[in-house]
Amino acid sequence: QVQLVESGGGLVQPGGSLRLSCAASGIIFGLNAMNWYRQAPGKEREFVATITTTRNTIYADSVKGRFTISRDNAKDTVYLQMNSLKPEDTAIYYCKSARGGVEQWGQGTRVTVSS
Repeated sequence: QVQLVESGGGLVQPGGSLRLSCAASGIIFGLNAMNWYRQAPGKEREFVATITTTRNTIYADSVKGRFTISRDNAKDTVYLQMNSLKPEDTAIYYCKSARGGVEQWGQGTRVTVSS
């Protein structure tokens, strides 16, 4: 059974940092591209970042230069380091695995940026 479990969300002040983690099981992690998406209140889910099996990365313009995605294949875990957080980064953050058209989603972790 495939499971993606996100953690690391919470309340942080503007300008602060958080690191999200997504631990995978039930997939061959190293063969999956891993992605982060987010959904803010009242908005559609949007792409945040992706890291391929060869560790190439792509970011949404809104987070470029502030967020960093990385993966540890030995731990079957993908990370999202978020720096210089803004109130508009407030959202539920979801992890997604993708391989050959098959996608799996985690349950999400909530990030709130507020003073």
